[in-house]
Parts: sequence; C-alpha cells; structure tokens
Amino acid sequence: MKLCIAEKPSVARDIAKVLGANNPKSGYMEGNGYCVTWTFGHLCTLKEPQDYAPHFKSWDLIFLPIIPKQFGIKLIDNNGVEKQFNTIAKLVEECDEVINCGDAGQEGELIQRWVLQKAKCDKPMKRLWISSLTEDSIKEGFENLKPAEDYKNLYQAGNARAIGDWLLGINATRLFTKKFGGNKAVLSIGRVQTPTLAMLVQRQKEIDAFSQEEYWELKTKYRDVLFSASIDRLKTLEKAEKGLEYLKKNQFEIVSFEIKEGKEKNPRLFDLTGLQVEANKKFGFSAEHTLNYIQSLYEKKHTTYPRVDTTYLSENLYPKIPGILKSMTIYSDLISPLLSQPIIPKTKAVFDDTKVTDHHAIIPTEIPPSSNLSREEKLIYDLVAKRFIAVFYPECKISNTLVEGQVGTIPFKASGKQILEPGWRAVYAKDKKDESEKENKDEEQTIPEFVSGEKGDHAPLIHQGKTSPPKPYTEATLLRAMETAGKQVEDEELREMLKNNGIGRPSTRANIIETLFRRKYIERKKKNIFATSIGIELIDTIEDEVLKSPELTGEWESKLRRIEKGEYEANQFKDELIEMVTELTRKVISSKGKVINFEEEKPATKEKTPRVKTEIIWTETQCPKCKSNNLMKGKAAIGCSDFKACGFKVSFEILGKKLSEKQLQDLILKSKTSKLKGFTGNQEEGVLLMNEDFSISLK
Repeated sequence: MKLCIAEKPSVARDIAKVLGANNPKSGYMEGNGYCVTWTFGHLCTLKEPQDYAPHFKSWDLIFLPIIPKQFGIKLIDNNGVEKQFNTIAKLVEECDEVINCGDAGQEGELIQRWVLQKAKCDKPMKRLWISSLTEDSIKEGFENLKPAEDYKNLYQAGNARAIGDWLLGINATRLFTKKFGGNKAVLSIGRVQTPTLAMLVQRQKEIDAFSQEEYWELKTKYRDVLFSASIDRLKTLEKAEKGLEYLKKNQFEIVSFEIKEGKEKNPRLFDLTGLQVEANKKFGFSAEHTLNYIQSLYEKKHTTYPRVDTTYLSENLYPKIPGILKSMTIYSDLISPLLSQPIIPKTKAVFDDTKVTDHHAIIPTEIPPSSNLSREEKLIYDLVAKRFIAVFYPECKISNTLVEGQVGTIPFKASGKQILEPGWRAVYAKDKKDESEKENKDEEQTIPEFVSGEKGDHAPLIHQGKTSPPKPYTEATLLRAMETAGKQVEDEELREMLKNNGIGRPSTRANIIETLFRRKYIERKKKNIFATSIGIELIDTIEDEVLKSPELTGEWESKLRRIEKGEYEANQFKDELIEMVTELTRKVISSKGKVINFEEEKPATKEKTPRVKTEIIWTETQCPKCKSNNLMKGKAAIGCSDFKACGFKVSFEILGKKLSEKQLQDLILKSKTSKLKGFTGNQEEGVLLMNEDFSISLK
C-alpha cells in the first residue's frame, strides 16, 4: 500500500479522486492500492523551553540564553491534532511507501517532514511536486514523482529558519521583557518583525523631524504650453518677484525641440508580493487578506501555486499557454487579438528557466472561475488574469517630447508624453486609474511642434509651493521595502536581483505585518501604517543593530536561501545565531535598565476619541466542529472552509435577529452570547446557546 499525505483534507480529496482512493475511512481515504490522509497545517512544533528542563519555564534572566543541545519537536497540544497524527502514524507503519503530497514550498516540506519524523517513518519516500491542483496537474505529478532526497535541502532550510526564529524569538523576547518591560507586558522580538518595525519607526521619525518650507518657482506659458524655469527653487517671495519682473521685460525663445519615440515594457507576471502590492494599491486589501483570497483560488483550481517569489515562467509551460488563454472565455475580447496571431510571443521577460526554482509566477489555470466566487476573489482573479494576458501583448509605444527655451538668461523646459500605440495598455483601458496614474496624467501635456530660434510673447507667473514630508508606509510600500531590505527600488530587474536579500519570505510577510498590528506596535490610519508610541520605544530601547537592521536580516535570509540550494551548511547558520544570541544576552543584561512606558496616549478631548473596532479575522479561527479547518465568512453565514465535508455553519440572522460579528464570535467560540433582545416568535429575548451537536437554541 502506498500512503499519500496531503496538507489539508480538501487537497487530499482531490488527490484521492485522481488515484481512485474513493473509500472514506476515519482520517483518510482508501482504494486502488493507495491510502490518502492529511495534516491540517502544523501538527508538530519545536519543543518549548520547559520541555528541555522544568526551570526554563521561569523567565528569570539567570537562565538566559536558552540553547538546547539538540532541538526536538512535539505534537501541538490539541485533541484533533493528536487523533489525526495517530491515524497518520498507524498508516506509516502499515504502508510500503510514503508519498509526500504536502504544500510544494519550504514550510509545506517542513510540516510533512516533522510529522514523518515524529511518526518514526523509515519507509521509502517520494515527493509529489505540482504547481496547480487541477486533475491534469495531479495526474502529471504522479507520473513524475521525485525522490524525497531531492528536497532534503529545502527541509534543511525550513528547519534552520524555524530554529533561528526560536533561538532569537525566545531569548530576545524574554531578555527585553524582563529587562525593559517593567512586568507590565511582553516585549516581542523577532528575526523579521523587529527590523520591519524598525523601518516603520525610522520613517515615522523622518516624518516627525520634517520641517515644512515654502518655496517659489518661476513658470511661463508660451503657445499654451507651461514651461518651468530650470533653476533652483527660490527661498523668498522677494527673489521670485524680481525674477518675474525680469521675465516680463524679455521675449520667450525656443532653444531646442526634440521628439524621441520609445517603448514602455510590459508589466511582469505576479509573484505573491507583487500581487499583494497591487491589491493593496487598487482595492486596499491587506497582505494577509490577499494571501487568503489567492490561496482559495488555488485550492479551487483557478490559479497556480501562490506562495512564490518569481515573476517568470518555465519554458516547458510555453506549449500550454494557448490552451489556458482559450479557456479564459470571459476575457475573449482581450484574448482574441492574441489567438489571431500565428504564434504566442515567447520572450525572456516571461519565459526563463534560470529565474524559476521550485515554482513559476502566479497565472490562471485552464479551469475558469465559476460564479460562486466572492467579490474579493473575483477582483484578485481579475488582477492575475489581466496581467497574464498583458504580458503577451506588444510593448506600448510612446512619444517623449522635450522642449528647451529661455527668457533672457533664464533657461526653461517643458516635457510631454503621448501614447502612439497602446500595446499592453489596451488590456487595462477600462480599468479605473489609481492615484499615482492620475498624478502622472495631470503632469502630461500635449506639446505642439516648435522650431529652434522662434520667439514670441509669453505669460510669466510665480508658482508657490511647500516641501512635502516623506510619505508614510502603506502595506504596499512596506511589502516592497521588506522585499528589498529597506532599499527604495522602482526598477523591476534590480528589484528581482535584491529579492535574495529581502527580509522574510513572500508567504510569511503578511503574517509578520499582522503580528505587529496584534502586538499594538503599529496602527493603520486609512491606508497608511504608523508605529505606535510603544513600537517606537521598543526600537529605541534596542541598541544592537543586529536585531533591527533590515540589511543584516537580509543577509540571514540570503544564507537560508543558500541552504536551500545546498551552498551553505544549516549547522553553520545555527552556530552563527547561537553566537549572536549569546553576545546579545551578555550586552543587554549588563546594560542600564530603562522601563518602557506602556500607557497609551490619552486623547485631548473625549469627543475626539475614535472608537476602535477590532476586526475579526474568521480565516484565522479554527472550526469548532471538525477542528481540521478554519472558518470563513460568506454572504449569509460564518461556516467551515470545508463546509461540504464538515457541515458547520452559523447564519448571520437567527430567529429574526441579525447578529453582530462580536455576537457571532461569542456564540462560536464561547458557545453562548450575552442576553439579547429582538427575536421573533414566542420568546423576544434570551441567550443563544450552541449545543453539543452544534445546533443553536434560545434560552
């Protein structure tokens, strides 16, 4: 018997269907010589300090640093986890071969390997490695199973990452909490979250230190074209008025007129970070929500594997492109120009095997979306689909015009841009323009033809402006900063080169940002993100640059990637972190203590105090019935993400009363609400109870 282990029940069902394992059992499917079982996320975790020695439960500084001689794993303390693990362990013992069908990424590899390690698996192992969950992709994957040994380095990198995060997180959090927390709160320190917070604090300090200044510029209109003086901004109105008087005494003369035709390159296919950035800019979606939506689209077989950091496709995908395009019937008006060509273009900007490792960029599959997608999923699919179409369109041809003139001795210039052939821009012609595109459009002007040496009257004027402070981070710009270790990079090719030294991985950055929100180290105001006073104090308290430097954290990330490629030893990475943690502990313990102030700033007046509404993230809440999946919010109810199998659902409206999200949360997590009014029927008020069979009653 061959045992397949998937990362969740829904994926296991897809695999079982393809393999013909159609006989349902408790915790697995069976048939045709296969058993297909599943984990549901992490069943195992690294042991906690007290698991190595009871005295490590104490946060006393005398026990730091905590460095186990040998790191161990344990089952997560949960009845559902224990039951499923026992099923897996029994099947491992009975099978002839194990096929690891876990999520095809570093974390997925780690989850499966830890479970198999805990189950003491000594059976031959193979790896299913696929980029989409379509039936064809699964069949193709099983026809081309890989040796498990091929992914040993991927596991080593994931294990080294987990150990590194444990070493730094456990020791630094206890160290700073005891030294600077004043027994009031836990000060959370993390290998990625702390440098991310440091970037936000640094930007906030730049904004706070900014001193706005007024300035004046000389401009003039000649033949309905606005020209700007090519001189430094003037610091006083007096100088500007003198300049204006001078301009009025002289005619405008054209010095040079130049038109250059150019091209705007097609946008790149999406990696996860690129998709999160675009969704935040266009729709205001958080990075975490975008990840949830694209993960759902992947599991529904409409898009390929999402947790990727490449914007390229492998060359062996090229023959499949026409088929995918033909299947995208809802975009037929955009696709027909491509399919009418003799061949689909094949460029290095799209297809490059040297830029693809485990997975390719996110693209649609040949299974088009059905009408039952949520509004958010439809918006995310539209981003992926249009980007996929746009990369095969011609480049956009533009005309850049530069005119230089002078008034007396003062030089002037004007520029304009016209689109000659829209090319790939035609794909987005009907889309709403975002703010940055609107700003650029306002600056563009149509420029008539000028002749060098021509002169004429003009209308000079003074433009008064104010210097602008640095812009606060949004989730979009913060994700880009994490990707490039804090460097501001617009050029796509340079950004691609810097990815290896980014902080965090595409799949973990959303969670890092959410952790900072949960810890109240940062807050969101509209689209902008700001560090709170506690977040600022925490970063100011950390004197060691190693903990808060994006560049140094990026170097660690680079080493983890090298471990994945077999170019760096996992033990060396661990030894370096142990040395760093030991030195950090010595420094902090011997430093002067300074307690962080945890009191929140009081608002000036009670009327101006905004009531903060805590967002309930259902996708992070475990289903109370099956305990195998998380919940999701639908149009009329909160239910299990695997509703067909589990059946758990709580409607927004019960007995004629519409429940708030807080009331739903109490009912689902605490099994009862507070006393409520407004029910229809014989009983108008009472407490809603969730019974043992998960039915709802009013008492």
